Amino acid sequence: MSSPRRLIVGISGASGIDLGVRLLELLSQTDIETHLILSKAADLTRSLESRYTSESIRNLAKFVHPAGDVGASISSGSFRTMGMIIAPCSVKTLAEIATGVTSSLMSRAADVVLKERRRLILMVRESPLNLIHLRNMTTATEAGAIIMPPVPAYYTGPSTVDEMLTQTAARALDLFDIDIEQIKRWGE
Repeated sequence: MSSPRRLIVGISGASGIDLGVRLLELLSQTDIETHLILSKAADLTRSLESRYTSESIRNLAKFVHPAGDVGASISSGSFRTMGMIIAPCSVKTLAEIATGVTSSLMSRAADVVLKERRRLILMVRESPLNLIHLRNMTTATEAGAIIMPPVPAYYTGPSTVDEMLTQTAARALDLFDIDIEQIKRWGE
């Protein structure tokens, strides 16, 4: 008996909540069991810069875990997952992960993913970067995370923001060997 394919999706308070939403939309077309953490800061950012309601985002995930529930299933290494994507990933969340501070379920789940040697993708959404951000990225990378800023793939010739979001989200899912039909690949 094989365990279900599970992926944790974290959405933190950085600008760019549409990226996390697109990941959930794409994952809803697969057999992946999604576990969502929406931070309080992400919910605030959502209310300021997007057309989504908190409920509409939560409805995209199979399971939703409150950000303060550090006793949730995904906070344990014995709960098997493929790993975690945080999109967007705020520099605060990055800093907590890089320093091992687990003050919320978001950073605790990321810490568990790292200690279990599972894949952790941090779609850090900040610009310009200062030295503290860069050092935290280095530390997180040395611990096993993959830093993947949501940089558009211009070679695909996107004509809309929606196309850029889909391509970026699909490339992140590629890192888990999740093939999304809408992805445009170089040379194909």
